[in-house]
Amino acid sequence: MAMTTNLVAATSRAVKLHGFSFLSSVLSRPNHFLARPLPESMTLRGQTSCCYRETSLKAVWPEPEPSNVSDGVGIIRFLRGKTYLITGATGFLAKGKTRSKTEFLLVQKLLRASPEIGKIFLLIKSKDQESANKRLYDEIISSDLFNHLKQIHGSSYEAFMNRKLIPILGNIGEDNLGIGSDIAAKISGEIDVVISCAGRTTFDDRYDLALNVNALGPCRLLSFAKDCKKLKLFLHFSTAYVTGKKEGTILETPLCLGENITFDLNIKHELKLASEAVRKLHGSGEIKTLKELGLQRAQHYGWENTYTFTKAVGETLIQTRREDVPVVIIRPSIVESSYKEPFPGWLQGIRMSDPIILAYGKGQISGLWGDSQSLADIIPVDMVVNATIAAMAKHGCGFSELKVYNITSSHANPLRVGEFMDLAYQHLCDFPLTLTDLTRMKFHSSLEGFTSSVFDIIANRERGTKNERGEAESNTVLSFKGRRILDYFVSLAIIYEPYTFFQARQKAIRLLTLGQYPRFDDTNTRSLIQELSMEERDMFDFDIKSINWEHYMVNIHLPGLKIEICKEKSS
Repeated sequence: MAMTTNLVAATSRAVKLHGFSFLSSVLSRPNHFLARPLPESMTLRGQTSCCYRETSLKAVWPEPEPSNVSDGVGIIRFLRGKTYLITGATGFLAKGKTRSKTEFLLVQKLLRASPEIGKIFLLIKSKDQESANKRLYDEIISSDLFNHLKQIHGSSYEAFMNRKLIPILGNIGEDNLGIGSDIAAKISGEIDVVISCAGRTTFDDRYDLALNVNALGPCRLLSFAKDCKKLKLFLHFSTAYVTGKKEGTILETPLCLGENITFDLNIKHELKLASEAVRKLHGSGEIKTLKELGLQRAQHYGWENTYTFTKAVGETLIQTRREDVPVVIIRPSIVESSYKEPFPGWLQGIRMSDPIILAYGKGQISGLWGDSQSLADIIPVDMVVNATIAAMAKHGCGFSELKVYNITSSHANPLRVGEFMDLAYQHLCDFPLTLTDLTRMKFHSSLEGFTSSVFDIIANRERGTKNERGEAESNTVLSFKGRRILDYFVSLAIIYEPYTFFQARQKAIRLLTLGQYPRFDDTNTRSLIQELSMEERDMFDFDIKSINWEHYMVNIHLPGLKIEICKEKSS
């Protein structure tokens, strides 16, 4: 990895991450996007070397009182001996469509925190049991994510994993989860907790597939859960953006037709619409048309994209059909690399904000369609997992209730998009991805301005290539490849627009001075933290206020992202 020459002169410290060493300088240059002072009436926390500032919200949103119970929630006691059914832990459909970093880490943390747990049944889509066993070994047992468990158990590691992890041949996209009746009858008598992790995470996904997995999938899993004789909890992973384009505070409340979702949403009609579109469409244009249909229907009902809309439909069906089943819904915001566990910077795949950072670091884009003052609501994956396990223990007592947890950072520890990209700029200047000289990220208020800037970058590169070949210059026409690159970045900008314009900080400050709340209500999550014992807080930390964003970006996330790039290239 190349390093700039001025790095040697900078004050630095070594950071070892998963076998790689990085030097991360404690930078002294000011943060470009932090020039505007906050109102004097708002409390400032300690500043970092890049002048990162945060507002204290305690005056308008009191912290819950700490629990006096020394035992806390009793997480370890709850986990001991319990048996789980988890969907999504091996990406049951095409790789990259349904697999996410959260499910892998959840399985790892359950096994590491409580080796005395019962079994973990993993729903795996494969042609036969032999191939399902192979997927379990290739994707989980041999994964570097489980190195800590390998060290603990030594030569008995594989025996331990095969004893605890049981692959179940099935498919959440099919009736009865595609599980054979004999197997279903057997495992339903053992399961205590059902965890719904599976989901198609592409924002502009095919409408038919997104509905089948994100909307109907949890409903099928819930039906199976109702047959589990020992069931204590049904836990479902959703997204903090599940409520769509609604103004004001997003509460930790379930989605209900006629309350926070319009009665106009006819789920049967949407399923029929998608089914008829599949029946009529054939050929190369089928995927494109089905993707466009998904975005059209999502925006018709007030959602930004197909992913968040179909996740909302899934939540609604859970609320409608749960009857007396105890349910917890986990709504994380933008899930990124781990803060501490299993090691800082652990990442699974290139997604969320990462494509933007990589394109910027390679000089493919110099700006972003967005507002530098918007909130980048990022949450490390290990904190999502820890909060999930704590919520599971608290509500896994069999009482019939539905509890929602927003696992978000914009209230407890707000970070602006401009701050986020400025930290990326600082790191990439010292540890560049290419020889490109970076300039600070420019924010465009219009899509046209962003498109024009990307066009100029591509045109300049193509013009330079043509000059090397002795060809005539053309300033106005891109090659076929150049046009495709431009289309990709424009589509990326459109998809990310709801997040890069997410609640500008000036608006947040105005709301706070009026005694109103920020976008995501996280009262339930903060209350849960207060109920933990000191030992539980150490083992299952999800205190978002403790995150140092400069340290996280410069020393953890970006080095972890580079490691993931190297792993993907080598594979």
